[in-house]
Amino acid sequence: MSATATVDMKPEGLRERLTARRLVLTLVVLGIVLVLFVAIATAVGSEHVTIGSVLRIVAAEITGRTADVTPEQRIIIAGIRLPRVLMAIVVGAALSVAGGAYQALLRNPLGDPYILGVSTGAALGAILATVFAETLPLSRPAAAFIGAVATIAVVYVLGQSRHGGTSERLILAGVIVNAFLSSGVIFLVTTASGSRQRSVLSWLIGDLSGESRLLPLVGLFVLAGIGVIYANARSLNLLMTGEEEALALGVEVTRVKVTVYLAASLITGAAVAVSGVIGFVGLIVPHAIRLAGGSDNRLVIPASALVGGAFLLLADTVARTVISPRELHIGVITAMIGAPVFIYLLRRTS
Repeated sequence: MSATATVDMKPEGLRERLTARRLVLTLVVLGIVLVLFVAIATAVGSEHVTIGSVLRIVAAEITGRTADVTPEQRIIIAGIRLPRVLMAIVVGAALSVAGGAYQALLRNPLGDPYILGVSTGAALGAILATVFAETLPLSRPAAAFIGAVATIAVVYVLGQSRHGGTSERLILAGVIVNAFLSSGVIFLVTTASGSRQRSVLSWLIGDLSGESRLLPLVGLFVLAGIGVIYANARSLNLLMTGEEEALALGVEVTRVKVTVYLAASLITGAAVAVSGVIGFVGLIVPHAIRLAGGSDNRLVIPASALVGGAFLLLADTVARTVISPRELHIGVITAMIGAPVFIYLLRRTS
């Protein structure tokens, strides 16, 4: 059974089905759900704070006034939980949209930054920057982006054959490159000093508790990358019918593919630079959206941003509360959900 039997990756007729009213209504509903998740995730934790107190603290931070809460509550909400909540939304949106873009380009629901090795390439770049250029500002995000772009370029070249590349060859190339890069990551972590080794290993598994100082910059990169991918959503719809068909319909195939590959790699690198490697988000979220709402990328891309942010926020809330006061790494939660989904998709596409 082909991949298209699992998820309709072809957009025939979607232009008629996806009206502007339906698109706006869907995004508004998803946006409201995301806001509710933010309120709950910010209030929940080892120190419970009511949602009313959370709203007062947020209003005070925006207006500069004093909130009627204790100093401890203000520090917990404004200094710890809100930055982490925003980080989860930005990273979840980035990985989900990147996954949706790769799936459209490959015409295969198994396309995912983690499975293709892009996340690991970004992680390797970030670790190299940490080891050799830690004092240089923005060295980690820049190196993560370079690692992500270099990885997807290598995967693309390895996935080509004399008759062109197929999605199966590209995914297989991604799995092999991912394994090779993982060995490099393990080597660097193993040779690091004791304290650095622990911090790098903790970050590598997935950690949203640090690097909040980079959040504004990473947020801008992710927003710009998502904008670029969404601007090419119609072309991606046509590419999903086949490159020759898209070319015949006026799509600049090479330009669109290079632009979307670069933008998806940019937001993957930005997310990995601040959160480490969090797998399967880019696999699960776009797949679920295609199942629920169809494969039109004008819906899949923005919906992936909202649902991906909500999904990672929920996963992080579970990770930091389920064995409180200790925390699980968020990558553990996403892997527990993503691995069965991956096996299901693999069996359906084999």
